[in-house]
Amino acid sequence: MELTSAIPTLAHAIQQSVAPVFLLTGVGSLLGVLVNRLGRIVDRYRQLRSLPAEQITPHRAEMALLQRRSRLIHFAIRYSTLCALLICVVISLLFIGVELGSELSPLIAALFVCGMLSLIASLVCFLKEISLATWRLEAAFDADLRQDAPPPRDGQS
Repeated sequence: MELTSAIPTLAHAIQQSVAPVFLLTGVGSLLGVLVNRLGRIVDRYRQLRSLPAEQITPHRAEMALLQRRSRLIHFAIRYSTLCALLICVVISLLFIGVELGSELSPLIAALFVCGMLSLIASLVCFLKEISLATWRLEAAFDADLRQDAPPPRDGQS
């Protein structure tokens, strides 16, 4: 390939790779959030495990919930990482296709769709984990409100 004809072709490949690179940045940010949440879950679980045996029993339900949450976050991290890897392959194939002069569009499209499906799976796991966390929190808020509420007056329910 001549240098004069290679530069516009390479420039076009760079332009095509910009959107996947931005997506990769977003997935990286999502991974940071997920790892942070997993760290907090692990810290809380370790805190409960360090209690004396007789004090652990009242926290068994919370520990089971933490285990479910950590499993969901683990899957979300796994799917996000898979998404990032697939997007990296897409970006690489864009440049490889230009250099080899090969038509890799069907493969690139398939890998991109797989990356998006992986991102969707990650977000679904993340949403489920948030739902579990807020469900527990809302239950605690409701219990606190019931304890702080004044007793009903006579004739009122």
